[in-house]
Amino acid sequence: MMEAQSEQAPSATWFVGATFGGTNDQLARFLSEGIWENGYDEKYQELVRSMRPGERIAVKSSYTRKHDLPFDNRGETVSVMAIKATGTIIENLNDGKHVRVDWAKVDPPREWYFHTQRGTVWRVLPGDWKADALIAFAFDGKLQELDRFVGSSKKIPEIAAPDPGRFAWTKFYEQIADRLLPYRYDRSALVAGIREISSRIEGLGHLKEDHYTDGTVGFVKDICPFTVMGLFNRGITESNRKVIAAELARFLRVEEPVPESFESIPLLNNLKSWYFPFENIRPAEHIDALWSVFAAGLVFADSQDDANRASFAVAFDNAIGRRGVAWNLTFGLYWIRPQAFLSLDRNSRIYLTTKLGVPIGRHGPKRRCNAADYLAVMETLEFRFKEATYPVHSYPELSLEAWLYKDPAAANASHDGGEALEEADSEKIADDLGEEAVRPAAPSVPYAAQDILEDGCFLDLEGVNYLLDRLRVKKNLILQGPPGTGKTWLARRLAFALIGQKNDSRVRSVQFHPNLSYEDFVRGWRPTGDGKLSLVDGIFMESIKAASAEAASTFVVVIEEINRGNPAQIFGELLTLLDAGKRTPKEALELCYPDADGKRRSVHIPQNLYVVGTMNVADRSLALVDLALRRRFAFADLEPTFGQRWRDWVVNERGVDAALVADLEARMGKLNEQIASDARLGKQYRIGHSYVTPDAPLEPSGTKKWFQQVIKTEIGPLLQEYWFDAPQEAHKACERLMQGW
Repeated sequence: MMEAQSEQAPSATWFVGATFGGTNDQLARFLSEGIWENGYDEKYQELVRSMRPGERIAVKSSYTRKHDLPFDNRGETVSVMAIKATGTIIENLNDGKHVRVDWAKVDPPREWYFHTQRGTVWRVLPGDWKADALIAFAFDGKLQELDRFVGSSKKIPEIAAPDPGRFAWTKFYEQIADRLLPYRYDRSALVAGIREISSRIEGLGHLKEDHYTDGTVGFVKDICPFTVMGLFNRGITESNRKVIAAELARFLRVEEPVPESFESIPLLNNLKSWYFPFENIRPAEHIDALWSVFAAGLVFADSQDDANRASFAVAFDNAIGRRGVAWNLTFGLYWIRPQAFLSLDRNSRIYLTTKLGVPIGRHGPKRRCNAADYLAVMETLEFRFKEATYPVHSYPELSLEAWLYKDPAAANASHDGGEALEEADSEKIADDLGEEAVRPAAPSVPYAAQDILEDGCFLDLEGVNYLLDRLRVKKNLILQGPPGTGKTWLARRLAFALIGQKNDSRVRSVQFHPNLSYEDFVRGWRPTGDGKLSLVDGIFMESIKAASAEAASTFVVVIEEINRGNPAQIFGELLTLLDAGKRTPKEALELCYPDADGKRRSVHIPQNLYVVGTMNVADRSLALVDLALRRRFAFADLEPTFGQRWRDWVVNERGVDAALVADLEARMGKLNEQIASDARLGKQYRIGHSYVTPDAPLEPSGTKKWFQQVIKTEIGPLLQEYWFDAPQEAHKACERLMQGW
């Protein structure tokens, strides 16, 4: 048994760095001593302990490049990873620091593109086509299929489809930074050039207010690169921003055109748009420290190995706590290399913590990030960016989504008349160290029935409009159907279409379950940090207040699996008020619990609050819906929806083989006919189209493998549950699905 186990293929491969602690490259030592060493005392310990003898390991160095690439990158920055040595782990010393390795040097190093990681330890599991290709490249000497990777690149979409898009500004910003760097040791010439520009155009008057050590006031005598880039990234009109950017570009000899749009780029507070204090109170090394982190940031962005990471971290920590810097430092880093650095402006911090659930460490000055915190967030995100279904895949995309995102909790806090809280710790929005205060209003993103179809709905436009009409009239709609018919997916999109725009702050989602109560959903007592109890509104009551405060806006509550709980008990007295004819103050009722101030006020559900529920009709464990609830909701049946729209979508958007898609549809159709005609089951147990609609694009020639995996791990177990008393029937159905494939 032991011998057979040792012959099994390794479950993971490891790509690791060989530089740490700001010292020289450790590769030669690793090769001579037959080891790999984790240079961090508090990072990667568990990962290193999980390395097993027999698993393969490679030393890599990550960086970026714009030129001398073996394909047309259209001037875009491309991530590169050099493989410098490969080996096999022969022993894990179990200290979280060391493994013994049988090494072979790769000389010269081989370069791999696109699918890279700058973290020191990268665990790569086989199974994904990109991971398989990387493993074969590093350990088996295979060539990288560059055409395939260029075509699938999400980080640099211009390569696959040249399009100026929303992120065309990145090239201009990067070149501004490149042309600023030579002025690091010639700042008098830089100041002179900016001063000349200020004599001809408006918008730079804030540079004329420096307080000198001799007590006089005048134009700044020294300046940092982030303040220079902040000249056109302040709360001024977009036309002024373009004028200043154009003049600065002319002075720096930047060839890239001035961006047409600056949307999603974080701005500085007009009153705090210097990264340094006045000369009369400024430490001598303050501006030098900012130039140091600027220079180190450019090097780290363009060559992301551990030595440059360590140098950047030192420079970052030396700058972050200085007066006038704070979070603004991350804005500046984002400006100079938008593909390499994360901006932690207020919008992005809210989006990260609230929407993406990514924590932000606060171990730096004034409970902000230090370098380790900042790099840790980026490392987490860069792993997530590789996930096809993750909401964002680059820092510019994240910044844009954060700009558009509206936090429901913050919106509800403002409806209550209180100050909207930024994060769990109630951090203040602005402070004396320079928080951005001017954030242009994010544009609304229109959304309508046609957009639902374009997102991948397989109903026709008439069917979508019918659902919207029923929701508008009845106020409450339940989408019911067999598993895999896209009920939850469609519910949120109907909500956005009803609102007329994608606006998360006006759509609240909750899932009912047996333990959910009135106190959770409407109002109830909650323990506080000091051991006391306080009355707290649930999601539904918060939505009622929000809708009541904005009569001109539409709000929607989406309830998933509405029959998994006890709707009559969860809604309580508000069940009666859901009726479209009772949404008036005349029908208002008092709640079981008073308001937080102890007073009892009558409540009614406003006309502009809608409810969309979903219900799985094939789950035997669910309770029947209360008749009182049925009277107040319109019910719409969703069917397994195949046909031409489905075929076009899975072929064009998900890479399903066009030659196989009709056969796949026919197989699913026969299975659903069998299920519908079975007296023990029926139509409500048919299997929906979502089961055979890939979440992400398939690799070429991957349709059969994907379908077989879906049958084995998703459809098969479901059929076993359906025919729990006749397992052979489920087995035969799966065989028929895979016959000939």
